[in-house]
Amino acid sequence: MGNVVAISQRLISMVPGAKRTSTCAPMTVFCDFDGPILDVSERYYQTYLLALADVQADCHAQGTALPIHQLDKQQFWHMKQNRVPDLEIAMRSGLPAEYFDAFLQRVTHIVNQPALLHRDTLQPGVRWALSLLHAQGAQLFLVTLRCQQQAEQILQSYGLARLFTDIRGTHDKDAAYHNQAEQKNALLMQVMADYGISPNAHAWMIGDTEADVLAGQANHIRTIAVTSGIRSQTYLNRFQPTRIHHDLLSAAHYLVYQTEAFPVLVG
Repeated sequence: MGNVVAISQRLISMVPGAKRTSTCAPMTVFCDFDGPILDVSERYYQTYLLALADVQADCHAQGTALPIHQLDKQQFWHMKQNRVPDLEIAMRSGLPAEYFDAFLQRVTHIVNQPALLHRDTLQPGVRWALSLLHAQGAQLFLVTLRCQQQAEQILQSYGLARLFTDIRGTHDKDAAYHNQAEQKNALLMQVMADYGISPNAHAWMIGDTEADVLAGQANHIRTIAVTSGIRSQTYLNRFQPTRIHHDLLSAAHYLVYQTEAFPVLVG
């Protein structure tokens, strides 16, 4: 990891006209976990398949055959990115309405089980992105609805925890799946209060859902929405983030190499 940071610093000095934003003021970056840092698409898809199979098996045991139509991963993830409700996903998969509750209960029960959590993988370019920001002297805060203990353990396993000033999550293993904007806003507010951070032109919130964008806007912080997670660009556009990037690496490049100073958002 030390080599990555050193290379990042050398790359900065090689870019003509590149400006270190940290020479103007310390940069503060609040970053979400699932989506910008971790790819959770396979876990969510496997959760869907297992829940569907479990409901089908229960029905077979009772002598009932269900006309199940499994969505492929591309179909499923497209629906998730455009926030198609789980009930509609169940319906499009051939489940009759009387089995919707069983399906939803099964999804909620297994989505955060250890047997499925290992399906999460690090997004491409994340090591470079975090190292680049860290090399600029940015204060990095992880603000996630994921269980804090899970987030800490995963970042430790990838050797990335040391790059963060603080890792702030919840104590509710189901909070990330439900993705409540109010919870994300409360977490962000608490981190800002604990570290005495006020809204300024060098504070940013990076995330992949409306919860991240709304939390940043509520706290007068500029927002970058990334489309590498569980929301599509079309859906994220509705919430008018300051910028939209494909992934954390392109967002980090923008923050490091930007040359303009921005006024504080006040509304």
